[in-house]
Amino acid sequence: MDRATFVLLKSDLQDQMALIEAVYETLEKRAARLQPDDEASLESLAYQLHNLYNAVEDLLKLVAACFENQITDVARWHVALLRRMQHEIPGVRPALLSEDSYRLLNTLRGFRHFFRHAYAVPLDYDQLRVNLERARQLRPVLRQDVQRFLRQLEKAIREE
Repeated sequence: MDRATFVLLKSDLQDQMALIEAVYETLEKRAARLQPDDEASLESLAYQLHNLYNAVEDLLKLVAACFENQITDVARWHVALLRRMQHEIPGVRPALLSEDSYRLLNTLRGFRHFFRHAYAVPLDYDQLRVNLERARQLRPVLRQDVQRFLRQLEKAIREE
């Protein structure tokens, strides 16, 4: 990776992290108004959890597009993308995601899938609370992962 490509990727990742932070702010506002018997508040929080996962997935796609961008299993590309970002590709790029962020994101991916496809199933308050807690745990871990990833890329560029 040359310096210009790194600077562009770093800028894109920082911009996407700012969008993720904005989703987190909205998520917390919705969480503050969450009521177990209020369908609208349950749906609003679920929608923000859905948005959070999508925003993080967009971050992962930025990295994939810059380095490998070849996920061939179209039917399971969400899973493949998440898995791929957990692994270092020797000579290409370091891992983006730690084991902790991968685990949290994988469960949030499952919730996002449920939310998008369970049209007639009511939302469960307790499951929303569990996924909200996972999202909250992810926030600092994802920040650390992105910072570590960028530091490792920059170090590799300096050593070339």
